[in-house]
Amino acid sequence: MQQSYVLLEPLAKLLNQPGAVVLVALLVMAAVIDWRTYRIPNWLTAGGMAFGLIYNSVVAQPWHDGLLGALAGLGVGLVVLLPVYALRVMGAGDVKLMAMVGAIVGLPDILNAVLYSLIVGGIAAVAFALYHRAFRRMSANVMDIVQSMAFAVVVGGRPTPALSGRASIGKLPYGVSIAAGTIAWLGARLFGLA
Repeated sequence: MQQSYVLLEPLAKLLNQPGAVVLVALLVMAAVIDWRTYRIPNWLTAGGMAFGLIYNSVVAQPWHDGLLGALAGLGVGLVVLLPVYALRVMGAGDVKLMAMVGAIVGLPDILNAVLYSLIVGGIAAVAFALYHRAFRRMSANVMDIVQSMAFAVVVGGRPTPALSGRASIGKLPYGVSIAAGTIAWLGARLFGLA
């Protein structure tokens, strides 16, 4: 009986946060769509961004603090993954999904959501590579990307990894990792672990 209260208390906390409930629903939809189609629709990410901006403006006092926090979270979510998109390692839908998460959770919480999502994404990429027996090829591709980024920083140019000669190990629906990582962070926060 005592154990059921341990689980019900965080669930009650989650249900008292409409923003978190909507975020989880949007993330689950994005993950399912991305898993099936390797695309995340703009209506979902743009709608989620609009919800986050409006919701945070309504619940915060004064309203402009909530709006500014949501805009900052949206911006950080966008900027953090934009370089990975520029390297063609991630799709634009994934970047917009993380920006949507930022609009709903705001700043500084977007940093935790990004961290958890990157950890889950890294684990998923390694598991994917091991499953396809392509870990060595994935490691070489990652090294090319890192070297390209380091060279671009030193020279001051745009990073352009020379992956054209290397075969990709396949497509990974990263929206699933963003959803799983963000939901894991929300769960950890509800249980007082984050």
